[in-house]
Amino acid sequence: METALPIAIILVTGLALALVAQWRDWRPPLWAALAVGVVVRVVLMFFAAGDAHQPVDFVNSFKPAGEAVLNGQDPVLASKGGWHFLPTIPYVYGILLWLGIPWEWSGRIVTVVADIVLIPLVAKLAGGPKASLRAFQYALNPLALMVACLHGQVEPVALVFGVAAFVVARGPGAPTPRMDVIAVTRRALADHGWSGLPGWALRTLGQALRPGPGDRAGLKRGAYAGLLMGLALCAKSWPIWLVPGMVLLLPQLRSRIVALFCTGAVPLFFLVTLPVFAGTSISQIPQVIDTIRAIRPIVGEWGWTPHFTGGDWALRADLATFGTYLIYACVVAAIIIWWRADPIDMTLAILLIFMVVTPRLGAQYLLWFMPFLVARPTRFAWPAIIGVSLWAGYGYLYMTQYEDTAWWLLHQDWSRASIVLLPVLLAAMPWGRRNPP
Repeated sequence: METALPIAIILVTGLALALVAQWRDWRPPLWAALAVGVVVRVVLMFFAAGDAHQPVDFVNSFKPAGEAVLNGQDPVLASKGGWHFLPTIPYVYGILLWLGIPWEWSGRIVTVVADIVLIPLVAKLAGGPKASLRAFQYALNPLALMVACLHGQVEPVALVFGVAAFVVARGPGAPTPRMDVIAVTRRALADHGWSGLPGWALRTLGQALRPGPGDRAGLKRGAYAGLLMGLALCAKSWPIWLVPGMVLLLPQLRSRIVALFCTGAVPLFFLVTLPVFAGTSISQIPQVIDTIRAIRPIVGEWGWTPHFTGGDWALRADLATFGTYLIYACVVAAIIIWWRADPIDMTLAILLIFMVVTPRLGAQYLLWFMPFLVARPTRFAWPAIIGVSLWAGYGYLYMTQYEDTAWWLLHQDWSRASIVLLPVLLAAMPWGRRNPP
């Protein structure tokens, strides 16, 4: 990357300002944080778009998906497996290409705009008197800047809808109780005992579903939050890990059911409308589904698997399978441990434990937890933010100075070095917030 030095200076300066803001407790107005975020992202996008180096997937996967939409083709099939998600974002790519905007810009406009919108959303997620401080810190977050402006990866798009779903689900005021379903069941047990179980079961369900005062507002929140989360899942599949926290933020069972229904309805809509908007034949839809579901077991980029592959990428189904089961077990454990905590903290715990145990990861995955960690920092939040930013920056800025053999040799050390970040991410989990105050 020819522009690595000025980009690095901007990123380091931004990180220093974020740390000084934490130390001095700066609380700039939200408009100032937003203005800083816009300026920095536009400048970085200018450098990245004009650089001779362009990320491989940005050119070979994302661009063909946008061109396929422009040509009236299915983006999943036409990109030959380069795009493994629903065509929602390629639709936007296609529109921007149709407007004549060069790919180096149009491919990044989508992610940069999404990342700018995340700045006020982080403030909303944080709430309280330090909301504007958290927005300012996210505006200068080095990892977010690299993923959105340099890589052009679509994580910010998934996050902007996912975080918005959390903000809508929480609604105004204090967080709502999250144990209402259990409380209803306990009241029904106390009232009716164990006799006449079928009738008791029906009465319990009726009590849980019967509308009460303020339920209409809760149902609307559930519907809007579910629609937003559905759009997040249309961008990428990983926001499925955000769904439990969103559901628990809603005030009653009815609103949670509505949210889950709307969450699933949005991806289904984009799937069944492929013949209308993407030129996909009905007979091709099963093939599209198989392509979206397919996950190649490539490991060796991050964490514990590079030490089994020598620091190189490898198709290791054994490691990928074991790691997948490990993820499921650890996510379930995180949900149990943080069940009574604030759902945002539970979500942060889920995302961080995923990074610790996952067998496969791209640097952009590390952005998943960043809005939540910036909004609700833990004791080791900044060591984690700095650590992952340095690791990703080495890959994005330094390693891109090399090609072929030299790059692969650097990759071996870079990928294996990531293991030192696992205990830092583990320490950054919200251990002190496992129970409500």
